[in-house]
Amino acid sequence: MSDKPENAPEHCPGTTSEEAGKASSCEGCPNQKICTSGALRAPDPDIEKVKERMANIKHKILVLSGKGGVGKSTFSAHLARGLSCDESRQIALLDIDICGPSIPRMVGLEGEQVHQSGSGWSPVYVEDNLAVMSVGFLLASPDDAVIWRGPKKNGLIKQFLRDVDWGEVDYLVVDTPPGTSDEHISIVQYLSCTHVDGAVVITTPQEVSLLDVRKEINFCRKVKLPIIGIVENMSGFVCPKCKTESKIFPPTTGGAEKMATDMNVPFLGKLPLDPRIGRCCDEGKSFLAELPDSPAAVAYTEIIEKIILHCG
Repeated sequence: MSDKPENAPEHCPGTTSEEAGKASSCEGCPNQKICTSGALRAPDPDIEKVKERMANIKHKILVLSGKGGVGKSTFSAHLARGLSCDESRQIALLDIDICGPSIPRMVGLEGEQVHQSGSGWSPVYVEDNLAVMSVGFLLASPDDAVIWRGPKKNGLIKQFLRDVDWGEVDYLVVDTPPGTSDEHISIVQYLSCTHVDGAVVITTPQEVSLLDVRKEINFCRKVKLPIIGIVENMSGFVCPKCKTESKIFPPTTGGAEKMATDMNVPFLGKLPLDPRIGRCCDEGKSFLAELPDSPAAVAYTEIIEKIILHCG
C-alpha cells in the first residue's frame, strides 16, 4: 500500500520504512518529525475492522492484469453474473478501478446512488443475490474525472472494505485497474488479514499484452497472492452468423497458454471476441443470459466452473 503522504517529497521512503524521517529526502518535509517518531509504523487499526467485515464473505477473487484494455471489467462483470445464476449464492462485485469505474454501466446500474445506514454503506443490487459497489455510484455524473493521488485512492478502497455492508456473501469479485501500483498493493494488504482464494489474471494473445501480464504474475508471487489461473480474452473473433473463428490478435509468441506453461501457472481457458459482448455491456445486460448458447458464453461458463472448483 502506498504510505507516502500527498505533500511528501519526490523520493520519500514511505512512512512505514525504517528510513522514514531519516533519509536525505526527508530534510525539510513537514512530516519529518512524526515520521522520525515511528508513530506511523504502528499497525493500521482499520485492518481489524476489515477482517471483521470480510468474515462474512466465504470466497474472495481478484481480477487482475498488468495491461489495460484486455477486458478485466468485462470479465469481472460476467464472472459475477455467472456465479449469481445459482440463486442460492450471494454474490458481491467490488469495483476498485477508481479512475475508470465501468462496472456500473456494464451491469445496468449507471446513475444509481449509494445509501448509508447504521451498519455502513449499502451496496446497489442488480438482482436479489448480486450486489455491487463502485466509486461510480459516488460521482455526480459518469463523465466526472476522479483526479486523486495514491493516498486518497487507498483511503477509499479501505472504506469500501471496512464500511460496505454486504451481509452474508458466498463470492466477492474484485475488479481492479491495470498495473501493479497503489490500488493493487492496497487491496492485497487490506485483505491479508483474511483468506483470499486468489487472482484471475486476464490477458489478450499478443506479446504486447503478455509482457505486462508476466509482471502481474510476478507481483502476485511477491505479495504471496495465489493465482487461480490465466484467461486469454479476445482469443479469436467468432462470426455471429456462421460461427467461423478468425485470429484478430495473432499469438506471435504462443499466447497465454504457452505463457502459463512457461511460468507454471494454471490456464483457465480462452474467450473469443464477440461484438455482442460489447453491446450487452453497453446496455447493462448479461451476455450469458442473452446468448447462453453462443461460443463465448459456453467458454465463460467453462471458465467459471473451473474457478468455482478451485475455490471449493
